[in-house]
Amino acid sequence: MPPLGITIALGLQFVVLLIAGIILIPTVVVQAAGEGPDYLSWALFASMAMAGLMTVFQAFRIGCIGSGYIILMGGSTAFMAMSITALIKGGPTLLAALVATSALIPLMISSKLSLLRKILTPAVSGTVLMLIPVTMMSVIFDMLTKVPKGAFSLSGPMSAFVTLAVIITMALSAKGIFRLCGPVIGIIIGSIVASFFGLYDIEKVIQASWLGFPEGSWPGLNLEFSKLFWQLLPSFVLVALIDIIHAVSNSVAIQRVSWKEERATNFRDVQGTLTASGIGNFICGLLGVIPNSIRPTSVSVTELTGVASRSVGVATGLILIVLAFFPKAVAVVLAIPGPVVAAYLLTVLSLLFVTGMKYALQGEIDNRNALIVGVSFCIGIGFQNGLILPDYVEDFAGGILNSAMTAGGLVAIIMTLSTHLIGPRRHRIEMACNSDAFLEVQGFLDDFVARSGWGDAMRDRIKVASEEMLLILLWKDWDKREEKKRRLILKTHKENEQAILEFITIADQGNIQDRIALLEKETTLEFSMEKEISLRLLNHVASSVRHEQYHDIDIVTIKVEGID
Repeated sequence: MPPLGITIALGLQFVVLLIAGIILIPTVVVQAAGEGPDYLSWALFASMAMAGLMTVFQAFRIGCIGSGYIILMGGSTAFMAMSITALIKGGPTLLAALVATSALIPLMISSKLSLLRKILTPAVSGTVLMLIPVTMMSVIFDMLTKVPKGAFSLSGPMSAFVTLAVIITMALSAKGIFRLCGPVIGIIIGSIVASFFGLYDIEKVIQASWLGFPEGSWPGLNLEFSKLFWQLLPSFVLVALIDIIHAVSNSVAIQRVSWKEERATNFRDVQGTLTASGIGNFICGLLGVIPNSIRPTSVSVTELTGVASRSVGVATGLILIVLAFFPKAVAVVLAIPGPVVAAYLLTVLSLLFVTGMKYALQGEIDNRNALIVGVSFCIGIGFQNGLILPDYVEDFAGGILNSAMTAGGLVAIIMTLSTHLIGPRRHRIEMACNSDAFLEVQGFLDDFVARSGWGDAMRDRIKVASEEMLLILLWKDWDKREEKKRRLILKTHKENEQAILEFITIADQGNIQDRIALLEKETTLEFSMEKEISLRLLNHVASSVRHEQYHDIDIVTIKVEGID
């Protein structure tokens, strides 16, 4: 928990990054659709207030709602094309109905996220993260050269260079509060340099009022579900699915950069992220504005500053809500020259690319994951630059395949699904999760080893791994719900001379993967001797243990290396 002053300063830093997109995205959508100034005024007010409210939702974790991390929300670029189409054909009331309906998709998926674990793999999520900077790079480099007419031609690049140099220098050499505020300092110095070239629009700040409410009013909600609604709904659903992949990728990434020690991904927090996003976007639909999505810069800035306290997320959200009523404060940020903003974005998105690369190739780098990441990344770049069937995909579903993130993410999903369809056959057994399960599991594993052609040594190793896993699952003081009858599903298959054992159950025992990692550190252990022995034996015979925790089930995947 940082001091209040630092918390507010970091919140303002995030706001500086978010506010331009929060304002510009609805402005572009409304103006492109030909809507009037009254609706634009309402859209800007509601978009900023909802971005702040959803950011606070994400920072708080109330039951199954919210992530408990700094997850910044802002206008969704993925929904821009379809939102413009909806406004042109049916106006704000049609847009409201479509946004509210598509917001139900993340709510439904969050409750059953475990069913998608084979699709939303590290390779898929990491690829999407890597393609986010690729998708935005053309916009960033365009901003570097956009200067007013008559200004010095190199004023933009020079302002951007100063901003970039200050941010990098502060990140590499500064300490304490100076390192935390490095991005803000870089933006301030870059803006000062830009003002000497006449790039900072001070008139915009002077003309803006101090306090104000939207001139427009709520546009209403169209619940007729006309033919036009059903024609546009599939496109909104498709974009919502892509946005879910984006949200899962960023939720996983923020967990990886928010802890000093590496931890297993908590998919319950990922479910909370999707639930909060779905609820927030449902409200956006009721208000008649375009939906929000997770801004990837929250991951990069958290890694850059080294601060992951959720209080910073709360401060950011509250500042955005307050700023919705202060047009002059918004104008101060909007007046920051494009080249300065571009330099800042270049820094944080570069870090995001590296985070995605680490996550995509985490663990073993086998040919399958390497192909999925490499092919998806290259195809995403091809679609982004109009090099792949441009005449056919330009207008498909509102042009969503023109985005590297969308196209590459879809390719990664399709390739991942294909590997499961053509992969080795899975065998499963279901039983009560109690002491009687030992005999059933042993017989099931004997058949699995015989089918796989392994010898006695491999059979013994697999049995030891399964026995210790069952003991861990049956620890009485870890499971406080003895009155509930739990079921255990065991799935097995052979892959690259490895035995893959997947234990699926409802358990409340803490993350086994993290507890094994704790054993390897020289700390005071909080386990009894019996528990420690089981964890150590499992860690010894298994090449890897991955524990995925969801609200409905727990899944522990164990890999055992084959023995000749």
